[in-house]
Amino acid sequence: MSSSTTSNLVITGIDLNQFNLQGTLVKELSLLSDISFIHLNSNRFQSTIPETFRNFNSLKELDLSNNHFSGSFPTSILNLQNLIYLDLRFNNFSGRIPDGLFNMNLDAIFLNNNQFEGQIPQGLGNSAASVINLANNKFSGNLPSSFGYMGPALKEVLFLNNQLTGCIPEGVGFLTEMEVMDVSFNSLMGQLPNSMSCLNQIEVLNFAHNKLSGVLPDLVCSLKSIINLTISYNFFSGFSQGCTNLFFRNVGFDFSGNCIPGRDMQRPQPECSIIPGGSLNCIRIPSTRPLACAGSFGQLSEAKPSPSPLS
Repeated sequence: MSSSTTSNLVITGIDLNQFNLQGTLVKELSLLSDISFIHLNSNRFQSTIPETFRNFNSLKELDLSNNHFSGSFPTSILNLQNLIYLDLRFNNFSGRIPDGLFNMNLDAIFLNNNQFEGQIPQGLGNSAASVINLANNKFSGNLPSSFGYMGPALKEVLFLNNQLTGCIPEGVGFLTEMEVMDVSFNSLMGQLPNSMSCLNQIEVLNFAHNKLSGVLPDLVCSLKSIINLTISYNFFSGFSQGCTNLFFRNVGFDFSGNCIPGRDMQRPQPECSIIPGGSLNCIRIPSTRPLACAGSFGQLSEAKPSPSPLS
């Protein structure tokens, strides 16, 4: 190969997945500023992400998953205006995630299996992603009131195994294209909002191992696309015939470990005498825009349109 030919070679990306590489990422890597993807998953890289990563102006995909990276969220990533795929899962990142993350034009956000903590930022409602996976971290506090304002492309929300508390906001009803929602293994309380009846595309709902209570709404059991509904190990007190019909639809329906009279595999009665968060009034959590399907459950249909609080 002639020298003139080699001088015209252009490196478009780095793909070194599963190469058993170790050490740190050197800042000189960013001299390849025109590459469009970096795939370094399943290696043994460690330490922090160099600040010079902000120079990857053309980067569209960044996969650093399944390594030993640590430190706070690499804020240099926020400068990558063309990035659409971010995968930092299975590392040792810690601290809070920046609000600006959800202002990026990302289609997929994988931050699961790290040590991130603090509240999920209000900026969540600005996200245009189709997948948001924050599972297996240490996020705490309430789900942000902006939950539900994410873009129409959203298909999967995975917030399981954190330390989230409070109610599920009424705004969840805006996520009409969502197919999977898993918030299991948290400490969510109160009743499920009726606005969940708007989730016409939902296939998997998992609320297991929380502190939810009340009667499971027929509106949830009647979701036309549901194939798996899990409410096990909460404090639900019952469900009606509409939910019983799930068995005839071949829907996976796990309600074990609740407080439902006359049903097998429920909590001992003493555990049901005091409901965690039983006095929590989730109805007071506001929805600042009208829901398209709100007419079926009352007052929300009368809400006046207003700009998103995050606009």
